[in-house]
Amino acid sequence: MRWFTVFIEPAATGYSAHLPDVPSCIAAGSTLDETRQLMKGAIEFHIEGMRLQGETVPEPARHVVS
Repeated sequence: MRWFTVFIEPAATGYSAHLPDVPSCIAAGSTLDETRQLMKGAIEFHIEGMRLQGETVPEPARHVVS
């Protein structure tokens, strides 16, 4: 199992999330819990699509937040 870093930030209408290791993998929700659930689904969908297209799924990188 791979563990990717997900960044979640407050937004004007709730929260937004993105996965730096996988460009264009994003989600947004009204609540933090909703955003987490949507992001989980977005990651699964995005990685499945990459595999089906024969693309290499990137290895998770370490991200330092300061």
